[in-house]
Amino acid sequence: MQRWIQGLLLVGVLAALGGCLRAPSPPLARYEFESVQMAIPFRIVLYSHDGSAATNAALAAWDRVSELNRILSDYNPESALSQLGSTAPHSEPVLVPPELYRVLSRAGEISGASDGAFDISVGPLTQLWRRSRRQRELPTPERLREPLAAVDWRAIELHPPDRVRLLKHGMRLDAGGIAKGYALDEATRILRQHGIRSSLVAGAGDLVVTEPPPGQPGWRIEIAPIDAPSAPPARTVWLRDASLCTSGDLFQHVEINGQRYSHIVDPRVGLGITDHSLVTVIGPDGITCDALSTAISVAGPARALDLARQFDAEVLVVRLPGQALERVESAGFRNWESRTR
Repeated sequence: MQRWIQGLLLVGVLAALGGCLRAPSPPLARYEFESVQMAIPFRIVLYSHDGSAATNAALAAWDRVSELNRILSDYNPESALSQLGSTAPHSEPVLVPPELYRVLSRAGEISGASDGAFDISVGPLTQLWRRSRRQRELPTPERLREPLAAVDWRAIELHPPDRVRLLKHGMRLDAGGIAKGYALDEATRILRQHGIRSSLVAGAGDLVVTEPPPGQPGWRIEIAPIDAPSAPPARTVWLRDASLCTSGDLFQHVEINGQRYSHIVDPRVGLGITDHSLVTVIGPDGITCDALSTAISVAGPARALDLARQFDAEVLVVRLPGQALERVESAGFRNWESRTR
């Protein structure tokens, strides 16, 4: 009996020594991955103890973004989003994937708050505006009449948990102002599932970050200035567990008849907005910030602070209505510029 007890003690001691002698984990290393997703360049930066684990996590994130594109793309006639619009109007609610329901639900909240400045049913107008941009020719009032009649976020009925009914003939959905933010959220979620605690996922001016890089107070993000001679210098924010999305006509605009028009369509008039501005929104998640930045671009700076407040976000609007720059900034935006936030 005594020998048996001694044997157990010896095993325990050896196990403890083995634990003490176990090789320490390698330090966190930075890994970067790039991929074209949703027809734009996406980028992942993450920190991991293991290169293979980092690669597997990034590949899983890309798979998730590709899956979302197959569901939410308005360019793909086979996507769930396109199929829903092509069968409108519906006599009965239609079953949709949970991802599409999630996007429509959040879109409806921001549409209501912005009085329709953001409207995911803008599809008929964006299709027409793409043609106008290519041909550099404004659509006539007659060409606008039918698409405008089909656009109305209030004609999208949500039936929890997974059914939707479109009430108007000719309705087409366009998730371009919200799907990318949602994809960033989902890619980040997948990275977390793979044990990645520190990551940045970015796509064409929008990004979602989690814990900061080792030894840093946050992810250092530079906000590009508006393209104007009198523009103030770029600003820098330090983000952690947050999203940053931008919207405006900085990179995508066209001049027609001497007027500069954005690629962002005002769903209330059917044309690209003419307000030369750059909107930056910082908030808790990508799906909200993406849609909110578009809503503020359309609604204008007068609504910026109120809309940001409703969704627990901070906003910076820099615009050039004439020769003089104007700036609208929420009270908490500067807090993100502090390294000790």
